[in-house]
Amino acid sequence: MNLANRLPSTVVAVMLPLAVLLTACGKHAPDAAAQATEVDVAQVVNKPVAEWQTYSGRLQAIERVDIRAQVPGTIMKVYFKDGQTVKKGDPLFLIDPRPYAAAVDRATAQVAAARARAVFTTADYARAQKLQAGNAISKRDFDDRYNASLTATADVKAAEAALTEARVNLDYTAINAPVDGKVSRAERTVGNIVAAGYSSPSLTTLVSMSPIYADFDVDEQTYLRYLSLVGQREVVVHLGLATDEGTPRIGKVASVDNQLNNTTGTIRVRAAFDNPDGALVPGLFARVSVGAGLPHPAILIDDRAISTDQAKKYVLVVDDKSKAQYREVTLGNLVDGLRIVDTGLKPGERIIVSGFQRVHPGDAVKPKVVAMSGENDPVASR
Repeated sequence: MNLANRLPSTVVAVMLPLAVLLTACGKHAPDAAAQATEVDVAQVVNKPVAEWQTYSGRLQAIERVDIRAQVPGTIMKVYFKDGQTVKKGDPLFLIDPRPYAAAVDRATAQVAAARARAVFTTADYARAQKLQAGNAISKRDFDDRYNASLTATADVKAAEAALTEARVNLDYTAINAPVDGKVSRAERTVGNIVAAGYSSPSLTTLVSMSPIYADFDVDEQTYLRYLSLVGQREVVVHLGLATDEGTPRIGKVASVDNQLNNTTGTIRVRAAFDNPDGALVPGLFARVSVGAGLPHPAILIDDRAISTDQAKKYVLVVDDKSKAQYREVTLGNLVDGLRIVDTGLKPGERIIVSGFQRVHPGDAVKPKVVAMSGENDPVASR
């Protein structure tokens, strides 16, 4: 006998829809699994890191000299080529020395004459002293010879001072490099007549090249954490130019300004860098990184895995059931191409790094395990 015929009609009526439902679910179960979105999943990186804060700075020469004539005259020689590197004491310009050499000769003759007069008046005064002892000279004549002796001695000093000035002016006709560095172009060439003094046109500019300064502004937090003890300990900084990968040049903080700028909330810092190849040129912009001391454990992820929900940052974590879970994160600095996660993730967790645009929290995913793309990035992002 058929089982359906043996059961009450109400029971049969209930069992038939249930059988149909079970059959439908059996048919669609494989389809649901097939609808799981394929995404790239990477395990978070957990390693010790040393954080760096990076700022924009500008290179400055430690020594910069505007070369000007200190005596007027005609330029006779220019000893350097435009852009040449020179040493301290190397000749740069020669102003016609002949008028100044003549002035030295004239002053030398005046010194000789003054000394001769001083010898005569001194001897005459000595004779007057002997005559006075015998009351053989009037008081007026004695005083005249005494005054003549004093005047002659003063004239010698004045003549010697004039000779010294003439020699200094003669020395000024030879303009030499006051420091090691690189000269600019010659603004005045041979045959030009130049004036003297601070207001006169500059003949050329000389800047020192090594070491060189980098000036940059840091925020209050960076100052308090890393730079407040400058002077008591050495603070290492890194520098990179626009064409450099990362910040390969190493220097030291030379000084920190004495007050915080109330408008910008920053303080000016100056670091010194050796520049043996001359690649660091005053005026260039540079990236300067300030270090954070000893390495500390950190969780790092690729920036591409981070999404924004209004003011919040979040990632999608793949759990052990291959489902995407919403996880809010607090982010830190970039280190070697990866972003530090201060809170929100734990070591060993996996996050979606590609394809998360097609996934919502709670959706099943088909994970494809990949490496964290920035983990082996050779470009340090200090």
